[in-house]
Formats: sequence, structure tokens, C-alpha cells
Amino acid sequence: MGLNVAQKLIKEHLISGTMEPGEEIGLKIDQTLTQDATGTMVMLELEAMGLDYAKTEASAQYVDHNLIQEDSKNPDDHLFLESAAKRFGLYYSRPGNGVSHPVHMQRLAKPGKTLLGSDSHTCANGCMGMLAMGAGGIDVAMAIAGEPIYITMPEIFGVKLSGELPDWVSAKDIILELLRRYDVKGGVGKIIEYYGPGVKNLSAMDRHVIANMGAELGATTSVFPSDEEVRGFLKKQQREEDWRELKADNDATYDLEDEINLSELIPLIAKPSSPGNVVPVEEVAGTPIYQSYIGSSANPGFRDFAVAAEIVKNRTIAQGISFDINPTSRQMLTNLVKEMHIASLLGSGARMHQAGCNGCIGMGQAPASGKNSLRTTPRNFPGRSGTKEDSVFLCSPEVAAASALTGEITDPRTLEFPYPEVKELKNQNRNDDLLEHPLPPEETKQVELIKGPNIVSIPEMDELPDTLELPILLKVGDNISTDEILAGGARVLPYRSNLPEISKFTFENVDSTYVERGIKSKELGGHMIVGGNNYGQGSSREHAALAPRYLGLRAVLVKDYARIHWQNLVNFGVLPLQFTNEEDYDKLTEGEVLTFKDVRRKIQEDSTLSATLQKSNKEITVQHKLTNRQKEIILSGGLINWIKERK
Repeated sequence: MGLNVAQKLIKEHLISGTMEPGEEIGLKIDQTLTQDATGTMVMLELEAMGLDYAKTEASAQYVDHNLIQEDSKNPDDHLFLESAAKRFGLYYSRPGNGVSHPVHMQRLAKPGKTLLGSDSHTCANGCMGMLAMGAGGIDVAMAIAGEPIYITMPEIFGVKLSGELPDWVSAKDIILELLRRYDVKGGVGKIIEYYGPGVKNLSAMDRHVIANMGAELGATTSVFPSDEEVRGFLKKQQREEDWRELKADNDATYDLEDEINLSELIPLIAKPSSPGNVVPVEEVAGTPIYQSYIGSSANPGFRDFAVAAEIVKNRTIAQGISFDINPTSRQMLTNLVKEMHIASLLGSGARMHQAGCNGCIGMGQAPASGKNSLRTTPRNFPGRSGTKEDSVFLCSPEVAAASALTGEITDPRTLEFPYPEVKELKNQNRNDDLLEHPLPPEETKQVELIKGPNIVSIPEMDELPDTLELPILLKVGDNISTDEILAGGARVLPYRSNLPEISKFTFENVDSTYVERGIKSKELGGHMIVGGNNYGQGSSREHAALAPRYLGLRAVLVKDYARIHWQNLVNFGVLPLQFTNEEDYDKLTEGEVLTFKDVRRKIQEDSTLSATLQKSNKEITVQHKLTNRQKEIILSGGLINWIKERK
């Protein structure tokens, strides 16, 4: 039987395990990607491991999240990351060069390769015929050191594309359509592979838009074939020699299947406050807005900005609207300048920002309180924008630009002028001056790491005790995101390399008393958290596991987890438990104390544990889904301890 693209990529990189859904597999990693919000911790982990030089084919450290320099913390960390890149043999993308995902696609991505990144949207590079996955920082550090990544073999979800997008509909509407059908859990445990005659009608950057937001479906990753379109993209980047064809065999099959006829799609929008809350734009048309925001890794291409520029060209945005333009790479920005699209945007009243993640991660561009914000970003989780009680809608550049002109959510098909034609650039303005290449191995050992006063080493963590007596410090519902566990934004992320300080923001928008109560519980043996479905969705930031662990978190008991956060909990020695009977969720309240005895033996011998409820003296049964390797990591108190024990 023939293989699909995802299976071919996995087979070429398989180190251990079998390609049976549900089995643990180990995969060789060719490339890695880190960004500054997570990279400082990765570099500290590499230092702790004593790494001499990166073992990957290419590893890159990007600075794209923490660009605001309101004090010395961010620039100090930039200098540390630059010195660490030189010390460990990594590429270093300087502030202003752009968002990691599109820059990596332009400069380093290669069809047929694996890419692991400490950013959940690393999956965007699946547009290039890569197996590109997000992971926690320590997993990426291990990959840089030459270790495989271990994942559960996903099911392959084939999505057949047919037809061609109509006017005023673009790639964002394709992924919003999948989110409309399957919501934020629809991709859990799956690789989404796009195939069919409609694929050829999508540019490489269109595919980036779709693959990027596979993370919002909870998918392990998304994959496109490497075809003539990818070859053409690489040729424009002066990298045609990196192309190889990669497509599904004619008799390839999929574990699950669906089909989207592109010709039948209409403009869609995700209402607050979930990427899965998708409706046709026409249903909410007329809703007043305060802000219209274009950019981020979810719509990072030349066309995404150029089509918006053409829509507002020689026109003026509505009074009172903040029309925010968030460029995503220096190369793309210079091309927009060359083609006069920036002039059109500025002439309409747009506000230009520096090339980076910016408002997508709550780094500036926050909307006014009580007002609606339209964004082409990938996420609209509560408070992620930087405004606590925000109201963020996710949409295409066409919808964002049309709505900026009218001052209200607008179906762009109702505009009184034809859909603008945007010509693809034949010649790209390529400039690698802000992408520093790795030093030769013989030079790296002379490099000293530059550590500012805000960089603090990771504290040692103890192994898992044999008896756990844990109060439930917090009970939460479904779809709790890592933004809600530990926010991003300009207040929080500057402390990304200072665990004692960043932990003070843990769960601040869910329960402002959690930090103080967590510190007290730590002195008494720790605590646990109870949650619903899809716990830990969203960002790959390992701080969302590490900060609660620092505050005494020893176990989490939920209905189910988002993939990356589950792995991050394991990596830092937090026991990830699940209900065997979901009705037990309703029996548990904050303040209840659960006692687990003979924990270490039971974890090794069985997948279930018994817990005694102190108040009622009743028992419930819970389960874990740890592999044998993960059991060792948990018992050791986390991956760092496990690594030390192996040396």
C-alpha cells in the first residue's frame, strides 16, 4: 500500500517505535527553531547539558516576541541569545528581522526535513513539505543536542481540496472552515494532510496560513506536498537547490478524510473568545469595531498586506478606527515598500509597527476596553491581546481591510468596487544582513555567554514522592489555555529567564490568590489542579508548566490535555492524570484533599491510581498515559534530573 506525505516524512526519520496510531515513536530532528520568549530557557538548558555544538543540520534562534525595550531586560536577553547562538553553533535572527515562522520558511526550510520549534506555530512550515512540530523548550534543547523527539504516532487526517477560491475569500477562510467544522479539539492526535486538485491553486504562503493555524485545531502538525509551487517559492528565495519533490503515492490512504470545495467558501470569522467559534461574516456584519489589525504569523505573506493595501488605496479608514499593520519579516516589508503598498496603507490612515509578533502575543497594539478588535492573528483567547476583558475576532486580511474602511464588521463582498488584483513579485529583495550564520566549531568554545542581571538559572527540583497528599488549589473548566495559565505580553515575558519572578503572574486572570496559596502549599508538600477538556491549549511555552511547578504543583487531574502542555508537565515532573470516570469531575471542589499512596510503584506497574478524598473518605480512580520512558522522567522529578542520572 502506498504512503501519504506525512507517513513518508515519519518513515524517513523514524528511530524507534512503529507507525501505528497510539504507539510512541522517536523521530530524528533535522532542524530546530527557538524564539526569544522561550529561547532563553533553551539556551540555559543547553548550558546545563554542557553542549559543545549543535548536532542538527540547522538550528536558528529568532528574536521576534520581546522587541519592546522599555528597560534593560529585553535587550540584555537579546545579547544573551546572540552570545548563546555563537556559543552553540546556531543561526541568530536579530530584532527587526521578523517573525520566526515566515523567516525560517524563506531562509532555512527544506522539503523532506523535520523541524522542531519551541513555538506552537512551528507547524506553519508544514507548508514546505516538512514535518514541522511545536514542542516545549527542553524538548527542543534535547533535539539540538542530537536526541530524538518522542511523540505518540498520530492518525493522518486527509483533507482533500478541490476548486478555486472565489473573489474576497482567501486562505484564512479555509482554516476557519476547518475550525468551524471541528473546533479547537478536532485535530488532537492527528496530522492534517492537504491534498487534491485544489492544492495547486494555493501559493506557498497561502499554505503557510493554513498550516499555521493547524495548531488551533490541536493538531500535531499539518503537511502539504512539496510540488512545483514550493519549487517556485524557493527559486524566488534563491534556494532552488534545496527543493525536492514530495507527494503522496497514488494509492495512499488516510485514517480519516474530509473535503473542502474552495469554490464554495465564503468569508468567515471567529467570534470571541475562541478560534473555534466560527460563523459567516455576514452573520455579524454591522458590529462596530475599534481596531482592525493585519499581520502576525497567521497572515505573514506579501499578498496578505498587498491585498489590504489595494483595498484601502486612495481611500480613508473610518473615523475612530485604529488600523494596525504588523509586518512579519524585513524582507517582506522592503518588498511592500518597493511596490508602494506601504504608501497606500499609510495614506489610508494605517499605523505601522516593527516587524515582529507584537500584538499577537500582547506586546503592544492592545485594543481599548469594551471595544471590538478584528485581527488576522491565530488566537483570540481571553486577555491574550493585552486587554483583560478583550473582544477579539479572527478574520482574513480582506475582512479586516474592508471593516477598517466602514468602521464595522463588513462582508467584503458588499464593497462597491471589484476585488483587487495583486501581482506576485517575480524578484524578491533578499537581504540576510540580520541573519547571523553559525560560527565554525573551532571558534565557539572561545565565546562567553553574556548574562544580564535578569537571567536566573533553573532551580533544582525534587523527585516524585511516594505519598502525595494534595489539596485542590484550583478547579477550572474546559479549554484553559497557556495564556490563562501564564500570560504573555509586555508585563510578563521580560521575565522569561527569571523563574521566581515570572511565576508571580501564574493564573493571575483566573484566580489572583493562586500564587500566594501555591507558595504556602509548597512548604506542605505541594498541591494539584483539576480541569476539564483540552487543558493547556495554545502556546508551547514551557513556563506554563514550569511556573506552577515552582509554586508547588505536583499533579494535574483533567478530562484530557492539549498535546504540548501534557508533554511539558511530564518534562518538569508534574504528574499528568486523567479521570477514568468523567463524572468524578463534578465531585471535586477546591479545598478537597486527595491522597495518593505507593505512587512510585503504582506508576511503574499500572496505568491507574487510586485517590482518597479526605472530606468524604471516598475513593476515585484516575489514570495516566505515560510511556515507560516518561515514567522514568516523572519519577526523577523531570527531564533535567533524568538527563543528569543518565550521565
